[in-house]
Amino acid sequence: MAWKKPKDHASKLDPWGKKKDEEKKIKDQDQNDKKNPILDAKNFLYNIKNVIFIKSCSSNLFKKKFHPFTILIFTSAIIWFFSGFYTLEEAERGVITRFGEFVYVAKPGLNWRPIFIDEVKIINVKTTRELAASGIMLTSDQNVIRVETNIQYKIVHPVDYLFSASYPDKSLKQAADSSLSDVIGSLTMDKILNGRGILVGRSIQKKIKKTIKPYNMGIAILDVNFKTVKPPEAIKKAFDDVISARENREQYIQEAEAYSNEIQPKAKEKAEIILKKARAYSSRIILEAEGEAARFSKILPEYRKSKAMTLKHFYIESMERLLSHTKKIFTDSKNNSMFFLSLDKIFSNSALVNNSLLNNVHIKKNHTLSLKKNKEIDYFSSLSPKNILEQRYIDSLRNDVKNSERK
Repeated sequence: MAWKKPKDHASKLDPWGKKKDEEKKIKDQDQNDKKNPILDAKNFLYNIKNVIFIKSCSSNLFKKKFHPFTILIFTSAIIWFFSGFYTLEEAERGVITRFGEFVYVAKPGLNWRPIFIDEVKIINVKTTRELAASGIMLTSDQNVIRVETNIQYKIVHPVDYLFSASYPDKSLKQAADSSLSDVIGSLTMDKILNGRGILVGRSIQKKIKKTIKPYNMGIAILDVNFKTVKPPEAIKKAFDDVISARENREQYIQEAEAYSNEIQPKAKEKAEIILKKARAYSSRIILEAEGEAARFSKILPEYRKSKAMTLKHFYIESMERLLSHTKKIFTDSKNNSMFFLSLDKIFSNSALVNNSLLNNVHIKKNHTLSLKKNKEIDYFSSLSPKNILEQRYIDSLRNDVKNSERK
């Protein structure tokens, strides 16, 4: 049997329709190349290169062009990179978390973080924040008042502020309300209203610090301003009356102190003058008494020797001292001569007899006054003419009345 000539497409086949040995060798070589990792990497890069670049032939020149998908990826990468830059001010701190877990704290200045991977939370650590706390409280003396406070604080530890408590501001508000109620409940109404707002604020501040210390909230309490104390509307009128009375009390106290400061020096000066006069009078009386006692001590021996002569001597001295300052008129009953006394001249330098003194002289009806011729009239001109003459005249009238009644 003659062999047929193979066709072109079957020239590489053996008579039994199988590939020749050369084809088998090439196939085995390709399989070995695929098992080689270096050749696999080259093929991968070559495929990527084919994706990035597009081959084109123009005027028998080999040129390369970028693939549109490559341009999109490259542009997105640039935007993503530059979007990660951010700036922090001097008073700000950035808390960086990566997939929700804390990583580090960023400092002021220009910083970068991989966006969509790291998240930054900016915290201001130098700004003073305020929190208002108010409510109707019950004092220790069972009075109801409405108080208002303003709490000033700032964040000192950003990490503790963000992660130690779920809601730090809300927790601080609850601690402030609790501390305010505790402090107000331990004080009376008078202590709260008597201008002690600073002391109450300090007590509240200490109580808040003590309450939040175990939680490490990263907050520092700067000050607590105790603003106002207001009563509820139901007792506002009585509360205003109490405040008005307290203000009036303060005003009266100030006026009393001013009057006391004004009158005390005068009273002390007057008291000093009275004391000086009393001391002088006491000294004078004591000296006079001592002098009289000394004089009687000298006379006592003579009195013991001759009592009658001593009494007569005293009588003569007294009459001599008395009559030496008077004008005397004597009449003798044996002499029938008549004397005319000009009473106008006697009373020329004095006023009329005092009516009040004359009223003391009671004259009964049908009784007449008569003067005896042997009556002695004494006129004390040197001492006090008015009083002495009036008294002498009234005494003489009284004596005449008594004598007439006896008759």
